[in-house]
Amino acid sequence: MMTTSKYVMAASIIATMTIMAPTSNAFAPRQCSSRVIHAQSHNSLLQMNYLQKEIIDSSSSSNESVSKDLGPSPVVVSSEAEALSHSKTTMKLTPSFNLFQMLPDDEGGLLPQTIAGNELRDSDILKVGVPDTLWDMKLSDYKGLGGDKKIETLPDPFQMVEKELKPFSDSIQELVSTDQPILSMAAKHFFQKRHGKRFRPTIIQLMSKAVAACDPENMKASDRWQDSGASDVDVEGGVVTSTNHKGSDVWRKQAELGQIVEIIHSASLIHDDVLDEADTRRGGEAVHKLYSNKVAILAGDYLLARASVLLARLENKAVVQIMATSLESLVAGEIMQLKSSPEELLQMESYLRKSYYKTASLVCYACRSTALLGGHAYGSTVATACEEFGFHMGLAFQIQDDILDFTAAEEVLGKPALADMSLGLSTAPILYAAQEFPHLQPLVKRRFKKEGDKETALEALYSSKTAMDKAKRLGEFHAQRAVEALLRLPQSEARDALLRLTYVVITRKN
Repeated sequence: MMTTSKYVMAASIIATMTIMAPTSNAFAPRQCSSRVIHAQSHNSLLQMNYLQKEIIDSSSSSNESVSKDLGPSPVVVSSEAEALSHSKTTMKLTPSFNLFQMLPDDEGGLLPQTIAGNELRDSDILKVGVPDTLWDMKLSDYKGLGGDKKIETLPDPFQMVEKELKPFSDSIQELVSTDQPILSMAAKHFFQKRHGKRFRPTIIQLMSKAVAACDPENMKASDRWQDSGASDVDVEGGVVTSTNHKGSDVWRKQAELGQIVEIIHSASLIHDDVLDEADTRRGGEAVHKLYSNKVAILAGDYLLARASVLLARLENKAVVQIMATSLESLVAGEIMQLKSSPEELLQMESYLRKSYYKTASLVCYACRSTALLGGHAYGSTVATACEEFGFHMGLAFQIQDDILDFTAAEEVLGKPALADMSLGLSTAPILYAAQEFPHLQPLVKRRFKKEGDKETALEALYSSKTAMDKAKRLGEFHAQRAVEALLRLPQSEARDALLRLTYVVITRKN
């Protein structure tokens, strides 16, 4: 719990910085009534402010239904503390799993109600009269996923941004330097070795190019908070375009956001490894094994503090609030992982919700923030499509990771195989196996604590004719939804590279 408390401290630091950020980009006061979801304990606990839902259209169409109630948030505060944290310009974000569909239709998935944050999730306003050669793209048409098309016909996402990312990747080491040698070495550990996929900075750099190809929607006359949040862009013509984007101040800030996200992600890995008592990470020793638990925790805290300073320098209050919420979500995921009830451990919705908090939230909030830094309002078609893409992409990435935990060797993964089961956690493959073999359910509920539990679960999984295939289909569902979100943006080389990256995520072997 020490690590979790450190996360909370860092989250509070970032949240406090929203007061210091410039007010020109502040969100206007909420104009609509809100519904607060109370915890079941009747102790006057409220969910954190981003879980408070603003209902825009209570009489939504028949194909829009409220998603299944998954219980209270893992993070709650008292109503008194909540009131003290508010001002006229604070915004209340809704978790992405209450904005976009989490499960396929045939597994009981429902499309959440239309509320602030997803009002334009089906908008095609950016595509009217604009040709798109990939307008009906289906991942199942490509090799490896059931079809015969070659994904190589689309731009290579990593090659496209490799040269642009290099100076920012190199400078991360300097950004996290400190005059304390041991702390500095621990903080720089991941960046010096250049391990990892650099998946998140690549997404953000490509997304910055994709949104540059989108004309901003005129939302400035509105006094609704969701119609503000766009950065004031200082470029020729006053609007970011594919022509004036590269090298601009907007481009620089979006690339810096990629650095910030990578720093936050690395800090979360350092802290996770302490909590999980992991020996390895990214093919090398975990930081706490190289140094000590105390040094690892301090290194993670220091990285979060540096990320918070860099975040404030982006000079967009809305982005600070959004990214602070992503950090809060990381804490919520850790708490949920530690405190889930036996019944919740069997629920696919609970598994996906935890995956959102721990993995997808950072990706989807960074994608939406990229759009805001590019001059697009929070509730715009562009920003909504960006968050929806990040939500589904992040979940697809995590589901594929969980599949590989059972199918790839430790030396390929760069981390211990079957790590989740060792921690008493059940991911998609095991949950589907438990649906097929009910005798696994007590094992899942007791977190595989008895001798022979893990072996019994693995035997059932590997003998199942459906479990692994269902897990793969779940990943493909989210990947296809990510594609559909991208297809609401005008066609560009960067957008098409993101489409290819989505394919790579669910077909990768490590």
